[in-house]
Amino acid sequence: MTAKDPALTALAQGWCALSLLHGRIEAHIERALQARHDLSVREYSLLDVLSRQHDDEGGHLQMKQVADAVVLSQSATTRLVTRLEDRGLLERYLCPTDRRGIYTNVTEAGLKLLEAARPTNDAALREALDAAAGNPELAPLVRAVETLKAPVPA
Repeated sequence: MTAKDPALTALAQGWCALSLLHGRIEAHIERALQARHDLSVREYSLLDVLSRQHDDEGGHLQMKQVADAVVLSQSATTRLVTRLEDRGLLERYLCPTDRRGIYTNVTEAGLKLLEAARPTNDAALREALDAAAGNPELAPLVRAVETLKAPVPA
């Protein structure tokens, strides 16, 4: 394959369209969450991921799993956890069965903020998708996003 290969060109164009859609959606949600709840998209995502933990076997995520879920490096995730902990939205504690492990849970204040922010996030996502659906290059991607189902954990 060469740089002028039509398959590579189409692939690059598809990637650019996907990147554009992601950027527009994230920016729209970011503005809405910041304006109404003083939360960034990453902060919202972290609260959301951590709020889904449970006390059953395997119910708490290790920091690497959290980082993967919010699409950040482990160090960036740790900094984000620290910021939210400083705001009283998260708390860390030692794993009761393995003193080397540290768990992070959402506090009551964090859960309240997350529940207040969820409708804002959902509405902003819908608005961004509706706006993007009017762009012929992005419309097929919007349809694809709308038909995706959440993966079922193994």
